[in-house]
Amino acid sequence: MKKIILAGGSGFIGNYLAQYFWRKGYEVVVLSRREISVKGGVRYVKWDTDEVGSWKTELEEAFILINLSGKSVAVRHTDKNKVDILNSRIESTKILNKAVSECENPPQFWFNASGATIYKSSFDEKRDEYYPETEDEFLTDVILAWEREFFGTEIPNVSKIAMRTSVVLGRSGETYQKLNKLAKFGLGGKQGSGNQIMSWIHIEDYARIIEFCVEKNLTGIINMASPNPVTNAEMMKTFREVNNVLFGIPTPEWMLVLGTKIVGVEPDFVLKSYNVVSKRLPENEFNYKYPTLRQALISLK
Repeated sequence: MKKIILAGGSGFIGNYLAQYFWRKGYEVVVLSRREISVKGGVRYVKWDTDEVGSWKTELEEAFILINLSGKSVAVRHTDKNKVDILNSRIESTKILNKAVSECENPPQFWFNASGATIYKSSFDEKRDEYYPETEDEFLTDVILAWEREFFGTEIPNVSKIAMRTSVVLGRSGETYQKLNKLAKFGLGGKQGSGNQIMSWIHIEDYARIIEFCVEKNLTGIINMASPNPVTNAEMMKTFREVNNVLFGIPTPEWMLVLGTKIVGVEPDFVLKSYNVVSKRLPENEFNYKYPTLRQALISLK
């Protein structure tokens, strides 16, 4: 039985991947800060990012390591939160680099989370893995530092993949739940101008991309995004249609900025235009199960 290790895998994406690969017959071990022994066939091992501990033995002879660790960016970017967002990503990646380097039989594949918000925003031109320009903002600096830490240590016989992740849609995902609820209650109109592009990926395709990269032995940067990003107006319209709701009250930009301040997140998550796709996946003949937003949302009902 092949072993897969999920570091920081107790959130929405981690929980899905744990069950997905467990159903595929993998031995699944989650490195978590919480004290859990076994849950749903998945084994949990306590870890921290301060030093290499007994959890390192779990990495020996593992097939895949997936690192999802990091403080959520869906908070106000105060000075303290900025430090925590950066350090939580750098420290977890650094300690894993150290632990994997010390393994006699390290994981063959290491997937590290990263962000699709690194690319320069765009309303028309799509950004793929070969696009060189980056956005001049805090999260870009975080992603660049994160990937430098990840790729900065070369480890023999370990294939490294940085997953630049767009909005992940799944039943238990916060973004899906919030937008779906807005649509159901007649509040699912466009947000701001509605022209900003939203890149997304279905959670099942997210898991399938990991399998595909292993099968094709891909390394380097992979954009975890569907081939069909949509405008915010199109996304909200599709949510309404799937819920059989005929109308949706729009949210003007000033109200959105005020609302995000109240709930404690940055308005850029909704107002900026991130037109991100993958070129490397189609180049290697990956077939999306949910290439369109309508297909994705219907599957999540």
